[in-house]
Amino acid sequence: MKEEKYIVFDQYLQGELSDEARLDFEKQLSENEELASEFETFKEVQIQLETKFDFAADREAFTANLKVISKEHFKADKSKVISIKPWAYLVAASVAILFGLFLFNPSDPNFEDYNQYENAYLTERSEGVDNLKKAEEAFNAKNYKAAIPFFEAILRENKTVEVQYFYGISLLENNQIKQAEAEFNSIKSGNSIYKNKAIYALALVKLKQKNYKACKEILLTIPPDYENYDKVQELLDKLD
Repeated sequence: MKEEKYIVFDQYLQGELSDEARLDFEKQLSENEELASEFETFKEVQIQLETKFDFAADREAFTANLKVISKEHFKADKSKVISIKPWAYLVAASVAILFGLFLFNPSDPNFEDYNQYENAYLTERSEGVDNLKKAEEAFNAKNYKAAIPFFEAILRENKTVEVQYFYGISLLENNQIKQAEAEFNSIKSGNSIYKNKAIYALALVKLKQKNYKACKEILLTIPPDYENYDKVQELLDKLD
């Protein structure tokens, strides 16, 4: 949940994480571009809030109001006991209230609403190939990180557009953005049945990076006869 991310962000900035937790968080930042972007926005918002609510009395009053707001916007699991400082409430809730244009603008579409993919059925035409079976099982279980090395082993032996596409999706879901773009652009340059799927995947890459302008520009290049054009149109409507 996003509010739990904010608590970790705040604890990191305040130097409250253990050495192990701090190193793990820094590793995640280096590997996950989306998380790093959210963390940078969090820091910017926190600086502005610290400036705006400089006086203790104002901060206390504002925090009290945010606790009420947080009950409406963040439904906590009461079975879990989490110690949340008032300042964490302040930052988490105020991002949505004061800085909606950053992360929580309700008009902006979310990558998670559009990253539904068809299942891979690779072994139907390749009986007895172990890596294909393992790649297919991992991908369909949404265990994309596990699927990547199997796809790479397959592509070293026999590079097919079908495998390349599912490999690109796995890279995208594992936040290996540049590598995913390279695979989709390679497919896009050809004339296979995966061409438009790859173009749509490139639009999802931009959506995941919150580059809405580039996402829309790519979507507009997809022809209406694309099999999932309804999703293209839906996403375009959200981007308008």
